[in-house]
Amino acid sequence: MSSLLPTLPGHYYTDPAIFSAEQELIFERMWFCVVRGSDVANPGQYRTVTVGRESVLVTRSRDGAARAFLNVCRHRGARLCGDEAGSVKRTFRCMYHAWAYDLDGRLVAAPNLVKMPDVDRVEFGLRPLQVREWLGYVWVCLADDPPSFEEDVMGACVERLGDLDAIDRYRLSELHVGRRIRYDVRANWKLIIENFMECYHCATIHPELVRVLPEFAGGYAAQYYVGHGAEFGPDISGFTVDGGPGVTTIETISTEQDRRYYAITVKPQVFINLVPDHVILHRMFPLAADHTIVECDWLFRPDVIDSGVDLDPSVELFDRVNRQDFEACEACQPGMASRAYAAGGVLVPSEHHISAFHGWVRDRLGNENPRG
Repeated sequence: MSSLLPTLPGHYYTDPAIFSAEQELIFERMWFCVVRGSDVANPGQYRTVTVGRESVLVTRSRDGAARAFLNVCRHRGARLCGDEAGSVKRTFRCMYHAWAYDLDGRLVAAPNLVKMPDVDRVEFGLRPLQVREWLGYVWVCLADDPPSFEEDVMGACVERLGDLDAIDRYRLSELHVGRRIRYDVRANWKLIIENFMECYHCATIHPELVRVLPEFAGGYAAQYYVGHGAEFGPDISGFTVDGGPGVTTIETISTEQDRRYYAITVKPQVFINLVPDHVILHRMFPLAADHTIVECDWLFRPDVIDSGVDLDPSVELFDRVNRQDFEACEACQPGMASRAYAAGGVLVPSEHHISAFHGWVRDRLGNENPRG
């Protein structure tokens, strides 16, 4: 009997109907990480992001709470905010008929509004979304009845690290963004997740990473074992492109976490990478079956950033890893449409945990899979 497991068939990565089902049944029903809290630090600051099929407006109200709304004017459906980021003083004003909404989403002004007593200012306010802030990021859920944040999001960290204390020690909410890079990847979002979950490819395309984390040359990813962190090589001083010293360590990590790298996948679109002196967090925004935007933040202690120290060696290592990974995913994308991959491929033993991800995708889609 073969020890190889099958992958998803190729059409799961190319079929617009499957991607549409994923938008509805995965991205619009699960907790989705949208922005860093500091991106909307002050009342009236906003960002617009794509979640599933919706444009979402994320802002902060005057009481300091993060708020999120569907980015649609309730009058005639015009997009309320057309820019990716910006700031308003008091209200969001529609460019079409000048309906205006306060930072809590309530309708506060419109031409001739006083002559329209039947327009309820709350009922016709912006459509609010469920919001949580955790790890310094704003997470939203489009579902009317959201799943448990504790089980789905926090639980993914517990499943990987063993407990929440392990990630709390990195103090993510207190770190600052030292660098942000936005990647435009012409590949299906699932290919990116699968790539992140395994290290069978590491010896082939990640020479810099394997030098820093030599155990990755064996093909087993850090995510394969609960609580395991890949150890730095004996001649490695820091998680940098040349293995040289990094920056000041996050002082609250444990002794066991020093000189180790941990990776966490929070389905459906977040990767968290933990090293002793910084954290790298990816947020994916799937736009089409073959198009995904990835926004990656490098997070450091605020005193490190304020000191003006050169962050390039730390940033360059994972920037190279990202570009190597995304190039590989883009090389796979055309093959997903080939008749050679119609029935899918196979997973070698070190990739068997990816089979659980494939099962999760099938379960989420259920009867919505247009090809059964």
